[in-house]
Amino acid sequence: MTQQGAALQNYNNELVKRPALRRRAPALGPQRRPSRPPGIEELCQKREELCRQIQEEEDEKQRLQNEVRQLTEKLARVNENLARKIASRNEFDRTIAETEAAYLKILESSQTLLSVLKREAGNLTKATAPDQKSSGGRDS
Repeated sequence: MTQQGAALQNYNNELVKRPALRRRAPALGPQRRPSRPPGIEELCQKREELCRQIQEEEDEKQRLQNEVRQLTEKLARVNENLARKIASRNEFDRTIAETEAAYLKILESSQTLLSVLKREAGNLTKATAPDQKSSGGRDS
């Protein structure tokens, strides 16, 4: 433990001896900053790089959030259009089914009417045929 303490004291003394860490006279002004020791300067550079990466990712996050919002709005519009079109298709299906049913009834009625017409025509033919035979037979 004594060795660690001594090593720490040596590092501390080395940092204090560096001119960059000594206080400068106020005449330097706020624009000039004393140079930093290499270890601290390296940490500052890493921090700056990390800040740049954070900003890039925040920008990307914002871009993605905007894209998600736009896609969500587009999806809502597509869903609304789809619902309207499905309702229209269902209305077409209902109208087609009703029309086909009515057509089949008309067809059935036409067939029934034709059958009745043929039967009545046959009855009339039978009814008039004996009259023609009997009258034709008497005249001869």
